[in-house]
Amino acid sequence: MSLEGYCQSRLVLRTGAIEAAQRLRPLRQLENKAWYGLFLDGVNTLRLARRIGLMLVRVVTIAALAVGVVVGPSAVAQEVAYRGPSSSRIVLDLGRRQIRVLREGQTLGPWPVAIGDPSTPTPTGDFEILTKKVNPVYVSHKSGQRRELSGASSPIGDRYLAFHRNGRGEFGIHGTPWPHWVQIRAAVSLGCVRMLNTHVRQLFDAVDVGTTLEIRS
Repeated sequence: MSLEGYCQSRLVLRTGAIEAAQRLRPLRQLENKAWYGLFLDGVNTLRLARRIGLMLVRVVTIAALAVGVVVGPSAVAQEVAYRGPSSSRIVLDLGRRQIRVLREGQTLGPWPVAIGDPSTPTPTGDFEILTKKVNPVYVSHKSGQRRELSGASSPIGDRYLAFHRNGRGEFGIHGTPWPHWVQIRAAVSLGCVRMLNTHVRQLFDAVDVGTTLEIRS
């Protein structure tokens, strides 16, 4: 699929600059800035060339670019992060139960974390950030009823960074509505890493998909 054809069915909006993106007129302008689209995992999302320096974009399905495509009532917005070369590195110290970001000689953090229970430990080793999600959906089956929860009050907060998948499931760094467990640096999770919502938002904004994560025991 050509860039023009793809752009006619997708709207790429830079976070915090929606109006500016809507004013983009010639598609050649996108080409000159090395914007390009790909299908990820067979769903309607995009990857963006990291070399032009964009950290986060919003993909709006069946949306309009300035070429005149009409936005339909079923348009769906998703927050998607893009992979690219990164000078950042995340270091999680399970002994101290803290996490920090190392970037260009500077340190962000450290921030306290809650980690996996001894029976369901947080994995150790070298990983990388696989996906980044804003307002991820948490599916609850409490009382036999299926409910979808999202936002800061959901069990995984409003930021989620996946870093590993195995037979036990997916592991991620995420927020929590229960700050007490993070403040006392408890080992209570099923293996994920819980952070205070304010802290995980800072970490989320500081790293990209593909950033290295070192987890030390």
